[in-house]
Amino acid sequence: MLHQPDRLTWPLTDPTATPQRVLVLDDSRAQRMLLVALLRRWGHEVVECDTPEAALAAATDPEIGLVISDWVMPGLTGPEFCRRLRGLRREGYVYVILLTSRSEDSALTEGLEAGADDFLTKPVRPPELRARLTAGARIVAMQRDLVQKNQLLSGALGELRTLYDALDHDLDEARRLQCSQMQERFRRFGAVDVSLWLKASGHIGGDMVGCFPVDQRVVGLFGLDVSGHGVAAAMIAARVAGILSAATPDQNIALTRGRDGALCALAPHVAAARLNKMILNEIRSERYFTLLLGFLDLVTGQFQLVQAGHPHPLILRADGGVEWVGDGGLPIGLIDGAAYHSTQLHLGPGDRMLICSDGLLECPDPHGHTLDEGGLIQLVRECAHLRGPRFLAALEAALAGFAGTEVFPDDASAVLVELHDLAR
Repeated sequence: MLHQPDRLTWPLTDPTATPQRVLVLDDSRAQRMLLVALLRRWGHEVVECDTPEAALAAATDPEIGLVISDWVMPGLTGPEFCRRLRGLRREGYVYVILLTSRSEDSALTEGLEAGADDFLTKPVRPPELRARLTAGARIVAMQRDLVQKNQLLSGALGELRTLYDALDHDLDEARRLQCSQMQERFRRFGAVDVSLWLKASGHIGGDMVGCFPVDQRVVGLFGLDVSGHGVAAAMIAARVAGILSAATPDQNIALTRGRDGALCALAPHVAAARLNKMILNEIRSERYFTLLLGFLDLVTGQFQLVQAGHPHPLILRADGGVEWVGDGGLPIGLIDGAAYHSTQLHLGPGDRMLICSDGLLECPDPHGHTLDEGGLIQLVRECAHLRGPRFLAALEAALAGFAGTEVFPDDASAVLVELHDLAR
């Protein structure tokens, strides 16, 4: 029964409390009426039930967050009612307070194991009941708030996944477009074979390699590496590759027309200076790029190049000797008015030249040690029995073996030039 004090010394209403929908289950009509009257005085909405079956049916209402149930009832005990209640498929958490005259530990343990949240010993003291209801309402409110935030978070995550999937699709398209700019990965110019290799560290990268014929005798070769990664670097790489493209030779910044109107190559250092000026004036990006640009004479084997911050090309001679050539130089787009210098070398029958980005030389092994020039020479020698694209595929596999992963931390690219019998 409900304890009735001599004087009503507690507040009957709490204007600051949020009204709750409370389910009261008690087979005693008198006890139920006293609880209902008190709860309504406190501003709560009450759903009253005299049987556990009726209470279980009413408890499916998601607005009911608090349940006060008697322990001893015909049909189901309070703990048995709790078990059935916890098994319902309902939205939100419900806080259950059991009313009992039992105070032994075994009874409390039974109630907790059945799913009860709190207990009140009969006769119930209204201040204590009100305090327990306030605590329960706070827990229910926190749970509902958590559910709402989880729903918002799930919605936001769903939107982010949709955006990510769209971005992922666009990046895949961009990667295919970037690879298509290389057109053929293998080309033969008379007695010279040129093979191209490009591997981005992500979807797309800032490396690019290519070749273009100047005339029947000369072919242009280039490798470039834009600072940074991702879309911005890839866009600049694509822009520069387009400038050096054979598709529109009149717009190729490395070519000019002679007095007879025929296309001819600029001195590599002049082309680099023109490109540096154009990048600084037109693109106006904080990014810069390294470049190796050269022209190979298919008759004499003379190769004239400019090295603008790009790694030195590696020459593997027909007799097995290895050379690093080039004068270094400043990257493109870094300093206005930068001066560049051309270097010349000779390639003979059976010689091979590898133009690579620093993604190979600076590739780390699992312990953080980089490959460096000595390591690259070793990998090149291991793959030397192969030719063309097969050589580059073997080099990529060897690099992955060194790194311990097929995903490299930096973009990597290479141009392989192989000379057979030169034209006479």
